[in-house]
Amino acid sequence: MTDRPSSSSAAPHDLFAHTPDRVSLYEVSPRDGLQNEAVVVPLEAKKQLVAALVASGVKRLEITSFVSPKWVPQLADAEELARGMRPPEGVTFSALCPNAKGLERALATGLSEIAVFMSASETHNQKNINKSIDRTLGVFSEIVPPAIEAGLRVRGYVSTVWGCPYEGPVSAERSVEITKKLLELGCYQVSLGDTIGVGTPKQTRDIVLRCLDAMRVDQFALHLHDTRGTALANILVGLELGVRDFDASVGGLGGCPYAPGAAGNVATEDLVYMLHGMGIETGIDLDQLIEAGNVAERVLGRPLPGKVHKAGAFRRRPS
Repeated sequence: MTDRPSSSSAAPHDLFAHTPDRVSLYEVSPRDGLQNEAVVVPLEAKKQLVAALVASGVKRLEITSFVSPKWVPQLADAEELARGMRPPEGVTFSALCPNAKGLERALATGLSEIAVFMSASETHNQKNINKSIDRTLGVFSEIVPPAIEAGLRVRGYVSTVWGCPYEGPVSAERSVEITKKLLELGCYQVSLGDTIGVGTPKQTRDIVLRCLDAMRVDQFALHLHDTRGTALANILVGLELGVRDFDASVGGLGGCPYAPGAAGNVATEDLVYMLHGMGIETGIDLDQLIEAGNVAERVLGRPLPGKVHKAGAFRRRPS
């Protein structure tokens, strides 16, 4: 569906010749980053984090989730946060909606975008949202079209694409088929997740190429965890194949409860530092983003695993 380099014809000096000039980053720390924190973060602290991220130039943020407070107490203030923070012009706030009740709550807050989520692994899907994959898609057929009719944009997530903590390897074909079904329902984009951070560059190349054979490059994003230190390497593979949408979390905040020792999502600062060093635009001010990482650390009262907000930005001389 898109031009891409041939593995047989590529020469060493062609490396990075096909990367996009600009990418869009989707910040997930206020939701994906905070949801597994044991200590409940106060509403005002969450607002400080969102404001710091917006000040850095982040344009797309997932700020909360309309899940049951019984299951995720950390996000019990979803309505208050969504109502209390209006995005500036050109900035989009989004929230996860697992069911029709979640959609109803989201609509009442005035959000312009929601997201739906599921897994490529049957076992993980059952344990995470207590439904089969087929049943989940059925529920989404009752959420996504009505949301679009109400004027909302809908983004999708598919977790465990690179591997499942219960089933092990996951078929790339299955992940692509689920992604296509979400697009057919009306999702404008589907984020593919390495939920437990097991992916390697060659595997990432295979997954991305399969996606490119089935859909446009702007219809999917990569959501990569750095559990085993391979997130940036996997992102480089995606960039070389033309992927231009990536999820990230400031400070590397977040993680998967099913992956012991998980380091969390790829840190937004680390990703922006790498992208800017490659001449790829993001629209984000790295110094301000580092400050947002510092805000996240103060909010949580502990160090975060991201590297650039600790080491600082490096000033390169103009070439």
